[in-house]
Amino acid sequence: MIFFWDPLTQQPHDTDVKALLRIAVVWNIPVACNRASADFMISSPLMSGVYQRHQPDYEDYTGRLLEDVTV
Repeated sequence: MIFFWDPLTQQPHDTDVKALLRIAVVWNIPVACNRASADFMISSPLMSGVYQRHQPDYEDYTGRLLEDVTV
C-alpha cells in the first residue's frame, strides 16, 4: 500500500489514517508513506516474482479467556 499524507499538518481524518495504518500492520501489508519507501518497495525484486506473504493467525489471541477482574 502506498499512502502519502502530510505529517506536518493536523488531519481532520487523523483517526481514519491511524486505523488504516493499524490494519496494514496487523495483516502484514507493506506500507510506504513517503517517496523513498515507495521507491524501495516498487523497485524491490520481490515485486516481479512470486511472494508468499505470511498471514498472521490471531486465533489464540481472539479465543483467549479473559479473567474477571473486580476492582
